[in-house]
Amino acid sequence: MKEFFNVTTIEAVLALRQTFGPVVSQSVSLEQALNRVLATDVAADRDIPGFDRATVDGYAVCAASTYGASEGAPAYLTVVGAVEMGHTPGGTVGPGQATRIATGGMLPAGADSVVMVEHTGVIDKGTIEVYRSVAPGQHVVTRDEDAAKGQLLLSAGIRLRPQELGMLAACGMKDVIVHQRPRVGIISSGDEVVPVTVDPAPGQVRDVNSHTLAALVRQGGGVPTCYGIVPDRFEDLLDMCRKALAHNDMVLVSGGSSVGTRDLTVEVLGALEQSRILVHGVSISPGKPTILAQCGAKPFWGLPGHVTSTMVVFMVLVRPFLSRLTGWINDAPVRVPARLTRNVASAQGRVDFVRVALRHQAGETWAEPILGASGLIRTMVAADGLIAIALNDEGLEQGAAVEVMLF
Repeated sequence: MKEFFNVTTIEAVLALRQTFGPVVSQSVSLEQALNRVLATDVAADRDIPGFDRATVDGYAVCAASTYGASEGAPAYLTVVGAVEMGHTPGGTVGPGQATRIATGGMLPAGADSVVMVEHTGVIDKGTIEVYRSVAPGQHVVTRDEDAAKGQLLLSAGIRLRPQELGMLAACGMKDVIVHQRPRVGIISSGDEVVPVTVDPAPGQVRDVNSHTLAALVRQGGGVPTCYGIVPDRFEDLLDMCRKALAHNDMVLVSGGSSVGTRDLTVEVLGALEQSRILVHGVSISPGKPTILAQCGAKPFWGLPGHVTSTMVVFMVLVRPFLSRLTGWINDAPVRVPARLTRNVASAQGRVDFVRVALRHQAGETWAEPILGASGLIRTMVAADGLIAIALNDEGLEQGAAVEVMLF
């Protein structure tokens, strides 16, 4: 077993993601696929849109018939028909001719462009004048402009947004293969922790961590199951961890990862089957006593008991592992540049994550540190994100340029 607090860098912890693979895939309907992670590449089953189509209302023409046209010297064209929406047009458009067409209509044979109706005038039922010339292909989408048959359109590992669902619909896909949502078991430990429905007695606190962690898991694409509060007894925690591991793809235990005679997470991991501790102690603040273990093929986390520490560790470390389980290949946090409103001190030898609120003033974005103990959920409510003070820095000065990792 790894010696306690032989701290590991954040980068080394994140590199351990490759130890774990994505969960299995499943087929879901297109209507159920929003925010799911695509498990297979998708190629176009046909040319899209499949025919040359107009992008404006107007007249399908041969571009050469409009060359030199202007308001002072319009081109006169003979109208030879109209395109019926949803049907293949009959006939051909030749030099000096035009066919009426609406947006989305199929170009008739011989036409290579569309003149906007705003740039034409009706002379009589069979003749129009054109006030502006067009080039070949103008106001036209070609038959394979969106996609050519066999072209790779979507790669496995992307999260499906509404626009990707639209692309899948264009490919005629009623169902799509996605990764299952990872199941995450959440356990709170500690004799001092009571359910949220209980009025805490002196020395007791309500179970905040289960609810914040469950929300973070949902936000990250997982399905949380909360197993309640386990007292500081070895057998009770061991039994609950076994139960959670049997039914989930990842397990989170908050509390019981720091120094203390009643901290049992490490002992429980030593008793679990096929378990090995990968990390015990991370060069991060808050959250140094974090544990990462491998139980069979599943990641198991021992998280700090203080709510801010737990949430910071989840955002910086646990969420990338959850994304790995979902199959999502590009789960980079959103970061915005800002300037610091005041000096912030830090100790060397750890990456210090400071809660900040964003303020906009005189065209600049400022990051205002929200200071407070790691047990104060209020500080997280007041903050918009985190800034990181590097491992070997002693702090940052007022006005320093920072990147804010948004919640």
